[in-house]
Amino acid sequence: CSVHKRFTVDQIDKARAEYPGVRVIVHPECPMPVVNAADEAGSTAYIRRAIPAATEPAVFAVGTEINMVNRLAAEFPQHTIFCLDPVVCPCSTMYRIHPGYLAWVLEAYAGTAALPGGQILNRITVPESVAVPARVALGRMLAAKP
Repeated sequence: CSVHKRFTVDQIDKARAEYPGVRVIVHPECPMPVVNAADEAGSTAYIRRAIPAATEPAVFAVGTEINMVNRLAAEFPQHTIFCLDPVVCPCSTMYRIHPGYLAWVLEAYAGTAALPGGQILNRITVPESVAVPARVALGRMLAAKP
């Protein structure tokens, strides 16, 4: 994701200078130097669990999509939560995932008056030379334990 490539070690250093004791959490799609410099790296689900698990008010610098960071900041006002990159652009597709689109896809698979059953939407195909190693990588990710 292009959004995650915008985060830098300099941003982490700045957050640490401005907020001593800040907890830096980044998405693992960030560049490896950023992941290594952060306190924690984890998936979207990991970030969504880590912030509410903080028992005392805390300061979080988060390296992921800005809309998620803003939602977390609104949901947990006892914490100071901000995005590592103050001018990061929102992901052009992530924020469009919502129940309406999910319902549209499910209706297409199930079939409705508007959509015949079994319709496949947004099929993605890749050459077998890409699919084989991708299956290996996906299998390893799914087998990984935290």
